[in-house]
Amino acid sequence: MTEFWLISAPGEKTCQQTWDTMMAATTRTNNLSTNHKFNIPDLKVGTLDVLVGLSDELAKLDSFVESVVKKVAQYMADVLEDSRDKVQENLLANGVDLVTYITRFQWDMAKYPIKQSLKNISEIIAKQVTQIDNDLKARASAYNNLKGNLQNLERKNAGSLLTRSLADIVKKEDFVLDSEYLITMLVVVPKLAYVDWQKTYETLAEMVVPRSSNLLFEDNDSGLFSVTLFLKAIDDFKHKARENKFTVRDFQYNEEEMKADKEEMTRLSTDKKKQFCCCTITLICIGSLQGPLVRWLKVNFSEAFIAWIHIKALRVFVESVLRYGLPVNFQAMLLQPSKKTMKKLREVLNDLYKHLDSSAAAIIDSAFDIPGLNLSQQEYYPYVYDKINCNLFDFKV
Repeated sequence: MTEFWLISAPGEKTCQQTWDTMMAATTRTNNLSTNHKFNIPDLKVGTLDVLVGLSDELAKLDSFVESVVKKVAQYMADVLEDSRDKVQENLLANGVDLVTYITRFQWDMAKYPIKQSLKNISEIIAKQVTQIDNDLKARASAYNNLKGNLQNLERKNAGSLLTRSLADIVKKEDFVLDSEYLITMLVVVPKLAYVDWQKTYETLAEMVVPRSSNLLFEDNDSGLFSVTLFLKAIDDFKHKARENKFTVRDFQYNEEEMKADKEEMTRLSTDKKKQFCCCTITLICIGSLQGPLVRWLKVNFSEAFIAWIHIKALRVFVESVLRYGLPVNFQAMLLQPSKKTMKKLREVLNDLYKHLDSSAAAIIDSAFDIPGLNLSQQEYYPYVYDKINCNLFDFKV
């Protein structure tokens, strides 16, 4: 499970006592969750009006930052393509895996100075993540254009002989060039019609050069044949070939154009590889070998994820002050349940903290008794609660 419950409860005689009570209820007899203290520093409280307004703003900011975190992670997976199994090891926060970062969370005093007001800290985070989002859109657009152009060229060099580029198949010696009278045509012939082609191609027009047809290339379905004829016979030859279900490809040998196409494909392919790795042997490199796009994604995923967990900390702080009052006296706690224990853990927590808010406890109690009542739209409990889900992908990495 990569789901964590970030909760808080008011300090009893001490915050340590609050922690001990929760630990006793959730781990000592029934092992319902793995728990960690979640350290939130002494932030500036401000006025009640500001806290109430900030509570709504932080909820919206939380959703936005989470969406950016997921977009950066998903784009990393898209860029790495066939190496998606390596994605998770590239998605780190402050150099460590996400679970380690969350369970050992420490407020970043340098990025988010606690002498600033809560409002200012939230604005710093909003500005930072908005910039990441804008940069991602620009980089994604440039990369997608590059990828699209390369795919278009690759499609030209793949597929059926009826449509694919012939530049990498034919050679100069396959053609009669610089002749005033003769031209070499290229014809796609179904494999089942090879015999018919050999019997009839010389009679498809009056001026076909005898024994001039050669098989240049074949795929699973067809073969590409060359044939030489006089220029004045082109139209008749095409017409008769079509009647016999032979397809004449519209192709003229031009060495400069073919060279330019190959160079363009090589350039696009090289540019694409450079975006994630300078090494052509493997897509996943380490250290300085990683290309600029993957480096950017790694750095900014870390920045966005760190910002997201700081938003979670801000939300718990604000909600705890609004719920439990002043002076600030609460213990924030991070619980990691297993899928099998989630329902039981919720019941234990509700029993443990129902005295904090009898109205919330009544809602919860009735919810367990009334089939079809869905609390996912209004996850309100007697204690402060928020969820952190580290499963950032639509696919399994």
